[in-house]
Amino acid sequence: MKRRVLTAGVALAVLTGAATLAGVPASATPAGSAAAPAPAAQSLAAPDIAVANVQGHLTQLQTIATQNGGNRRAGSAGYTASVAYVKTKLQAAGYTVTEQVCTDCTYRSNNLIAEWPGGPADQVVMFGSHLDGVSAGPGMNDNASGSSALLENALVLAQQNPTMSKRVRFAWWTDEEQGLNGSDFYVRSLTTAQRGYIKGYYNFDMIGSVNGGYFINRITSATAAPLKAYWDSLNIQPEENVEGQGRSDDYPFAQAGIQTSGYASGASARKTAAQATKWGGTSGSAYDPCYHRACDTTSNVSATVLNRSADGIAYAIWQTAVGTATNDFSVAVSPASGSVQRGASTTATVSTATTGGTAQTVGLSASGAPAGVTVSFSPSSVTSGGSATMTVSASASAPVGTFTVTVTGAGSGGLSRSASYTLTVGSTGGCAGGQVIGNGGFESGTAPWTASTGVITNSSAQPARTGTYKAWLAGNGSTRTETLSQSVTIPAGCASYTLSFWLHIDTAETTSSRIYDRLVVQLGTTTLATYSNLNAAAGYAQRSFNVAGYAGQTVTVTFTGTEDSSLQTSFVVDDVTLQAS
Repeated sequence: MKRRVLTAGVALAVLTGAATLAGVPASATPAGSAAAPAPAAQSLAAPDIAVANVQGHLTQLQTIATQNGGNRRAGSAGYTASVAYVKTKLQAAGYTVTEQVCTDCTYRSNNLIAEWPGGPADQVVMFGSHLDGVSAGPGMNDNASGSSALLENALVLAQQNPTMSKRVRFAWWTDEEQGLNGSDFYVRSLTTAQRGYIKGYYNFDMIGSVNGGYFINRITSATAAPLKAYWDSLNIQPEENVEGQGRSDDYPFAQAGIQTSGYASGASARKTAAQATKWGGTSGSAYDPCYHRACDTTSNVSATVLNRSADGIAYAIWQTAVGTATNDFSVAVSPASGSVQRGASTTATVSTATTGGTAQTVGLSASGAPAGVTVSFSPSSVTSGGSATMTVSASASAPVGTFTVTVTGAGSGGLSRSASYTLTVGSTGGCAGGQVIGNGGFESGTAPWTASTGVITNSSAQPARTGTYKAWLAGNGSTRTETLSQSVTIPAGCASYTLSFWLHIDTAETTSSRIYDRLVVQLGTTTLATYSNLNAAAGYAQRSFNVAGYAGQTVTVTFTGTEDSSLQTSFVVDDVTLQAS
């Protein structure tokens, strides 16, 4: 796991123990707890992953480190030999294996990607871990533990060769310890369509800490559900992975809008007394006492934690990707609301997605529109995964008010799915014009903006362009995401529509070629622009966009600033306008 400075008080839930799991969840109950396997865990019939086989891969990676200067750092001979070991195993099992050269990694080296051929190519569930370690030691818990558990799961999947409802892709990342560079390079190399194919990414980084235990990334999310369900079946009571947030290879996927989760067992943060009471182990001591040290050998890996993690990975694979696919789809409308004047029209996009099985034909229709309002679609049917333009037209006699229109997709397989669209009909035509943004100079408090705490500020550290207040996103020098947004109704019938704001970017990053921190500007679901530390410059610069495509609609203007774990970049926004004329 990538190193960062930890704040005091970080608490992670962990467990230690000596017993190993048998083939079913009920046999792996922590000491002193009643066996109560969840029904889902019993019914799924996921295979037991033999911890001895996982430990065998650990031993091989330890030997590789010993024979190559004591480490497996990215770009080193030890890392190259580690890639060769994993690749040979996967190719012999029948995987399609690709080595991706990371050209902008700190140490030029390769990601290893392996795909099992079953399941639809546009429905991918991805499982990954970083294969590199630090130069200080062999890196057995960090992260041969995740890499070995993932490898054995891949081999078991190939051996059992079940019917697949989704495609499974495994990844072993390089250069994680230098800043998540391998996984970031991979995500950036994907097209928009390829990113959309990935329905979930699961990350496994340090899953055998000797004073550690059980915690899950984004534990309450739907993506985390299978991981949590398995550990819940063992009465483990896992907790959120606070220490690992933004520090491992799930982060680039999450930043790209891909749903993520994963297992971990703790790094240098210390176990609290309450956690030691709950799970055992030593309170006040690090979850991994050999984190990033030479003593991170095979003796620094708990067989119990490793075994339960490996079995939980298998459960997630079988839960998300194994079985007979049911053809299904979803329907969404963007924007979800809009306004139209009598005698005018407005548009929205109806998007569909294949959520199970194979694509099917979806016929589109609408209900709930008042008399005098017509709703049409172009095209009137799509193949799931496609989109159509919805046009809403109001006659001169259409009733004034707000109405809920239901957009329904009827699938060729017999299923129907729907989404709601809120329509406001106004009494007059023509252009209302004027400034749509409220409090664009931020001088009148926070309303009607919705902002992360402290974003709207009069701090003298970054001066406003005009007045004393502005919106200051990021600038923390630590992993963080901050947002600023306002919902606006854009009048119909105008000749021009311009969104404009003044932006100052200040950074402490020293690179002239690599993006670490970003500001994304969106109108509705459309990204208008992305700025980064590479755009830093003195003073404010005005940025303007033609947003005529949103006339007659209610949409949200959103600024989202994200930073990595060090070296601040400040995105300072002032004097925001949206002029209709």
